[in-house]
Amino acid sequence: MSTRIIKTTTGAEIPLDGDLLAIMEALYREVTARRELERSFEDMVREINFLIEQMDDSERRAYLLESLFLNTVKYENDKLEAYMRRIAR
Repeated sequence: MSTRIIKTTTGAEIPLDGDLLAIMEALYREVTARRELERSFEDMVREINFLIEQMDDSERRAYLLESLFLNTVKYENDKLEAYMRRIAR
């Protein structure tokens, strides 16, 4: 089975192979870097929505799962870092 491809509004291809980092890197390249850091919240939301609209329900579910997992790990790490700073004082 071949990997499905979605495209950004600029035409950059992103394989839908479960790699959330690939989508995040494409968003950075095509929205943030391409505009030389001159992008707004709305610009990024518009691009994310454009990508999401190209996914089917199972793909959206898989990427949401990975996103929630990674954000939970980041949240836990941030909390632990703050705790470690407090006890180091």
